[in-house]
Amino acid sequence: MNLKKLIDIMAALRSGNGCPWDREQTSDSLKPFLVEETYEVLEALDEKDPEKIKEELGDLLFQIVFHCQLAKERKEFDMSDVIETISGKMLRRHPHVFGKTKFKSKEHFRKYWDEEKQREGKKRESILEGVPKAIPSLLRAHKLQKRAARVGFDWEKTTDVLKKLDEELKEFKSALRKKKQPEIEDELGDIFFMLVNISRFVGVNPEDALRKTISKFISRFRYIEMKAAEKKKSLSDMTLKEMDKLWDEAKEKE
Repeated sequence: MNLKKLIDIMAALRSGNGCPWDREQTSDSLKPFLVEETYEVLEALDEKDPEKIKEELGDLLFQIVFHCQLAKERKEFDMSDVIETISGKMLRRHPHVFGKTKFKSKEHFRKYWDEEKQREGKKRESILEGVPKAIPSLLRAHKLQKRAARVGFDWEKTTDVLKKLDEELKEFKSALRKKKQPEIEDELGDIFFMLVNISRFVGVNPEDALRKTISKFISRFRYIEMKAAEKKKSLSDMTLKEMDKLWDEAKEKE
């Protein structure tokens, strides 16, 4: 089964004799599903389960085919146009692979990449433009910081960032003492932003790191729930000390 088969299936679903649910969808109504399927792919990648990755990539591809079908019905573009556009873009942006251009360094390649994007009509007034507002805030902060760092707006070493984090923590504690909610929110945001900076310095994607930590939290908490059920006890009836002990047990089993 190839891509054309999937495109034909999508066309049939949208036809007059197709599925009522698929026929009533619009580009706007499909947005949540596109986001959901993307995150399910990320979860499968975290779990390193090939079968699940294959399935979730298929679900994501189906969403792409769906949007292409809607655009085709509006006589805007179709899947062939999408493939042609991205193929041409990759060929232009990788002349060192598909041509005879040689780059002296990654910085040289990055400069060419940015210049090529401008030639494609993506010239921006600010280097910070083009980072989508809809992406998760941790990831957006990470991308914006990387953009600024490219032109030298950056700390020299990790210790400088840690020093700044200490400064932000002091300001947050001061806001807590004042009990001023807007100031507390503002200072807490500064702490998150500095933590993202630290992650960038040590080569860690903050969104990936937090997602994996959340998965660990769920796994460990489920262990506590399971052990409580075995003892026929409600979590609300357990002491924090009892739950902490089970938490440590779960960590040891990882």
